[in-house]
Amino acid sequence: MKQANLIKKAKKGYEEAFEELLMLHSEQMYRTAFLYTGNREDALDVVQETSFKAYRNLKKLRNDKYFTTWLIRILINTAYEVNRKQKKSVATEDIGEIFSMNDPDVKYMDLVEAIKHLSKNYRDAITLFYFHDLPIKDVAQTMEIPENTVKTYLQRGKKELKEKIEGKDYHERKVIQRKV
Repeated sequence: MKQANLIKKAKKGYEEAFEELLMLHSEQMYRTAFLYTGNREDALDVVQETSFKAYRNLKKLRNDKYFTTWLIRILINTAYEVNRKQKKSVATEDIGEIFSMNDPDVKYMDLVEAIKHLSKNYRDAITLFYFHDLPIKDVAQTMEIPENTVKTYLQRGKKELKEKIEGKDYHERKVIQRKV
């Protein structure tokens, strides 16, 4: 409810409301940007550029309830632009930065590194569904593909992740807990 009011105010030109919206989504934006760029500096650049683009185009947002989906789509496209411009592969040395350094579970680092090596479609679907907790309908809308294609990408992406993390001969049933 608070987000809906902030969006309406931001569309009317209240900069403070837009800043508050960005603060609500800042951690999520940074984590996503980091997943796509692989380092802190580029991730911060992507978040900054996304914020600028979102502010400039906020009035083009047709349905306020899709603000988060719209914002993340801008962020993903901006991250791809940055990577294209730099023509670089994703660096994985700082991959642990995306999660709390106090987190003793190294599997998170393995998971994030494995996600970085997935194809673009699988990576997008998994990032939006599992890291942003978007429903399949919103993932489909963000990626501009049918819902069943999202389900296929999630299934295939999870299978590839399982093979990358546990090895091709590993046959345990649950690797990722969230049900598709």
